[in-house]
Amino acid sequence: MTRVSDGVQSQAGSRSAVPESRWPSVGAVVAAMVLTVLLPEELLLVPAWLLVLIEAILLVALVFGDPGRIDRRSNQLRILSIALVAVLVLNSLIATYLLVGDLIHGGKETNSASALLIAGSVVWASNNIAFSLLYWELDGGGSAHRTHSWPNRRVDLAFPQDLNPHVADDVWLPRFVDYLYLGLTNATALSPTDVMPLAPWAKIAMGVQSIISLAILGLVVARAVNVFT
Repeated sequence: MTRVSDGVQSQAGSRSAVPESRWPSVGAVVAAMVLTVLLPEELLLVPAWLLVLIEAILLVALVFGDPGRIDRRSNQLRILSIALVAVLVLNSLIATYLLVGDLIHGGKETNSASALLIAGSVVWASNNIAFSLLYWELDGGGSAHRTHSWPNRRVDLAFPQDLNPHVADDVWLPRFVDYLYLGLTNATALSPTDVMPLAPWAKIAMGVQSIISLAILGLVVARAVNVFT
């Protein structure tokens, strides 16, 4: 497959969509790996080093398979990318489940307000990063497909620039930072803010993230206040 370095030609003439840099998403994965190491052992089903090793292998394979800008459409790379996101999301969901269980039944980290707030913050941040990567990976078939299919890309998540093209650049595509912002606002507002989910998977994912965030923020804060008093 021919790689595109300066842009992908569109059907609209000489305009082109520039492929997205891989490094912001790589930075997010590395941050998620660091948060995994910071999780208490009670919130992990397997050792942290094993999870980090699996995530690192998948990440390195992706970087070597399509370095720099994400412009290569490959079934193998797509599988690797989805597998990496699946590991991150699954790890965050398990940590959330175990944390909520400890809050309800009592656990080691729930006896200390500071330890509880730290654990809750790590789990909350891990979920935000994992769901941001999930939105980024699934929306419109992924970054490479969004670039190659511009200006006729499939819109699963409608950004303000999609709904009102007059506020967007002539050639606009959502980048990872847009999905990171989506994950953060959905976790804090507990509902869509400026990005509307159109596809069923997007509605389900955003709903699940909101419920997780509500459970973490509500239960952790309530328990921490109880410990303080």
